[in-house]
Amino acid sequence: MQLIDSHAHLTNKALSVQVDDVMQRSHDAGVSHVITIGCDASDSKACVRLAKSRSDVYCSIGVHPHEAGKVADGDFDKLAALADEACVVAIGELGLDYHYDFSDRDSQMRVLNMQLAWAKELDYPLVIHCREAYDDTEAALIEHGFKDRPLVFHCFTGTEAEAGRIAANGWRISFTGIVTFKGSTELQAIARAYPDEHLMMETDSPYLSPTPVRHVRPNEPAHVAHTARFLAELRGVPFEVLAAQATRNTRAFFRLP
Repeated sequence: MQLIDSHAHLTNKALSVQVDDVMQRSHDAGVSHVITIGCDASDSKACVRLAKSRSDVYCSIGVHPHEAGKVADGDFDKLAALADEACVVAIGELGLDYHYDFSDRDSQMRVLNMQLAWAKELDYPLVIHCREAYDDTEAALIEHGFKDRPLVFHCFTGTEAEAGRIAANGWRISFTGIVTFKGSTELQAIARAYPDEHLMMETDSPYLSPTPVRHVRPNEPAHVAHTARFLAELRGVPFEVLAAQATRNTRAFFRLP
């Protein structure tokens, strides 16, 4: 059995200072590969550097909405210079976050539109961050021609109605340890009925440790196995069957070798 953590932040200091041990624990837990996600130009470069040094790590490049207010002249040139690296498998994470508003909403929208215009010319899947901003995120994606293009709303915590709209647009959602939380009843209902052929999982580590390690900090890729076991029980299928399906889905979506 092997799993893939489709979204983690290995360049976050909590993990980067122990990345060899983190990846060894991942392998011990049956997690063969990790996709580490870029959050700005500098972080994306660090993700590429890490992924190039390891055969078990791939990466994405992009600007997180939290960082939109800090984008400087030349940042997108720096991202473009990374786009041809073989270890890069996605653009993101990009999107909108109206929960924290760490960057003002005008800056978030401006940077999202800039990234979508750039990403439209590239043949990569998108990794979308969307929190309490679904309508505006969907509108921007449609405007830039991303309907029915490979795109995943990572760490999905939205409503059943939003999940339905995502599916209708030909997009996907990904489940984190949040689905294991006792109060996540609507998310669990979505996960229970989610199509086998689209199911993907992630840790979003170092955040969102799943039950039964919810007290553990930092979260790390090895813990995606707990989310997989929870989903297997929730969906009434053997763990090995769900793990194999999710791994096939993730490899196909990100076109991993």
